[in-house]
Amino acid sequence: MKSKKSKAKLIILLGIIWVIISLPLPWIVNNPEVSESQFNTILGIIGIMSIPFIVLGVAWTLKPELTT
Repeated sequence: MKSKKSKAKLIILLGIIWVIISLPLPWIVNNPEVSESQFNTILGIIGIMSIPFIVLGVAWTLKPELTT
């Protein structure tokens, strides 16, 4: 059981790190020309684009033999 918990924590951590790294927040937040609706749209697009990469990370964490 402990190994499943540690794998789940690792997967969650990797997903959070991926989403945070993929956000171009310094360019969006410091730009006064970006409105709130544009900011929300960009965050949504980045979130949707991150899903396949997070799924790949989860699959490779659970079944490392898929990488070869």
